[in-house]
Amino acid sequence: MPFRPRTAATGAVLAAAVVLPAPAAAAAAPGWSAAPTGTARTSFYLEGPPGTALTDRLDVRNPSLRPVTVRLAGDGGDGSGAWLAFGSPEVTVPPRTRAGVPFTVAVPRTAVPGSHLGTLTVTGTGPGAPTRIPVRLRVTGPTLSALTVEQVSVTRRGSAVVIHYTLVNRGNTALRPRLAVRADGLFGALLRRPAHTLPDVLPPGARVDRTETWPDPPALDPVDIRLTATAAGGAHDTATASYAAVPWAAGAAALLTLLAAGGGCWVLVRRRRRTGGAGRTDGAPGSAVPGPRQEAPMPGRRTAEPGTPESGATDPGMPDDTTTGSTAVTRTGSGVHG
Repeated sequence: MPFRPRTAATGAVLAAAVVLPAPAAAAAAPGWSAAPTGTARTSFYLEGPPGTALTDRLDVRNPSLRPVTVRLAGDGGDGSGAWLAFGSPEVTVPPRTRAGVPFTVAVPRTAVPGSHLGTLTVTGTGPGAPTRIPVRLRVTGPTLSALTVEQVSVTRRGSAVVIHYTLVNRGNTALRPRLAVRADGLFGALLRRPAHTLPDVLPPGARVDRTETWPDPPALDPVDIRLTATAAGGAHDTATASYAAVPWAAGAAALLTLLAAGGGCWVLVRRRRRTGGAGRTDGAPGSAVPGPRQEAPMPGRRTAEPGTPESGATDPGMPDDTTTGSTAVTRTGSGVHG
């Protein structure tokens, strides 16, 4: 069984040597071996909060007739192997002796709560292959799952669109993220990609750059892209980016050209309508055919009906005034008689 946590690391190797029974023949003696102290233990298990020192003991057996020197080292994929400390990296075990070699796991104060897996590797100078023993460590304390989506950008690659983004584990537990992709244009949804599990497992503080490919984006449509990342423990974050298949400068120029053409057509139609309604009609509504022009009578002058002599003729039904022209009108002014 593992020892209880201590508050300080052991400063030196305290090897308790036990003499083993002499073998029947030196040639028949097996090579050295190493295993956790105790019965039927195949790995080390230690547990404690950040900032403590946890100790355990390794048994090294040397049944041969010659001394054996072993080297001790700790390693781990998440850095926990560096927490293993030994009083000396090498231990010499006399012949026919079993040595108990203590070691310490110094848990940093900044250690992330949760499970950590390291390895204690024992390499000997005598006969025998290196021995690797798992060190399972559980750091107690509250856990936090936090995930962010950062640095989202969109680029064109041939006929496809590539979405670039970065995932960052901001919590203190390892996460396997899931990602959903959504794209919306001016007239509604363009892409709905359900959440799918990513192949990366992010340890605390790790970041990974990834891409998503959109093979058939629209040719002419400004698009809003939304990425949603989730993970176990309630981790959740969303980030957005905008994308337009046509550059804004070219699109604005095309829009201005269309507006100018439409405005010119509108002005032309208005002008034609005004011209058609301003002409005099011949009695039919809306006709643009001009009729005969009438001239205003001159004061002191009368006009005669067609076929009437222009001079010397008197109209019996009119006042005794002279008439000229083609249409009869009444003079106005001081010279009109009753």
